[in-house]
Amino acid sequence: MKKQNAEVQENVYKGPNLGQKIWASRSSYLFLAPFLLAFVIFTVIPILASMVLSFTDFNSVSVPNFIGVENYIRMFLDDDIFMISVKNTLVFAFITGPVAYLSAIIIAWLVNELGRTARTLLTIMFYAPSLAGSAIFIWTYIFSGDAYGLLNSTLMSLGILDDPINWLINENYNKTVVIIVQLWLSLGSGFLALIAGLQTVNTSMYEAGAIDGIRNRFQELWFLTLPSIKPQLMFGAVMQIASSFSLGSVAASLTGFPSTNYSTHTVVLHITDTGSTKMEMGYACAMATVLFLFMILLRNVIALLLNQD
Repeated sequence: MKKQNAEVQENVYKGPNLGQKIWASRSSYLFLAPFLLAFVIFTVIPILASMVLSFTDFNSVSVPNFIGVENYIRMFLDDDIFMISVKNTLVFAFITGPVAYLSAIIIAWLVNELGRTARTLLTIMFYAPSLAGSAIFIWTYIFSGDAYGLLNSTLMSLGILDDPINWLINENYNKTVVIIVQLWLSLGSGFLALIAGLQTVNTSMYEAGAIDGIRNRFQELWFLTLPSIKPQLMFGAVMQIASSFSLGSVAASLTGFPSTNYSTHTVVLHITDTGSTKMEMGYACAMATVLFLFMILLRNVIALLLNQD
């Protein structure tokens, strides 16, 4: 009897193994191959190489010299500018990140309620600034520090100011300017993903929700719409994290590189300065590794909050 049971268990079909599944879906993997190859070459390998080089003294020319965790000790104990850049980065990220994310959700929801033509036009209008990074010169003109700058001239003509303020140099104001411009640029691909997600929501559930006690549009949004677009919410959150913590070029274009007393100096700018200008690539890789791991940690926290894997 035991032998028969054993033979039956051996003869039970367990389904295709991994190799068989891959072969059965070979056409799909073939289409994915170019992207996967580019992703491995230009993303995975550089990240791994950066982590390895973070434990070395490397100047981009000579052979890397292994020094253990000295770069990390220097980063947190000896580099005052790094700590300033961390503080600035956290200020920018925790102001622009949540504000931009919530704005994207609310604007996407409102735009989705409109007709097709109006929805298309407004989507383009809100998305366009994220493609117009080169238009920073417009903001430079608005916040120009002389009497001919748009903001200064307006405030002086209204009698609010007697003398022009150098908005981009004065460390009491330039951080606020960077935040304003970063928010203007924030409705990017995450915003488009939310618009697309809202288009796929099954509208029949709103009728069921009304029967179950949903009484207004905000309850619909909170209890029905947002749970239906969790993947798009997660994508938008990840993109916003990347945008907020990689802020650098906007601050450098507006306030200079470096800014007054490093008032808008971010981790990305410090990495650029250390690696490209000072040629301390090993130390720059250590800072990049810390920033990368912190962004991964924050992404996992948000995924936990959204109940997404």
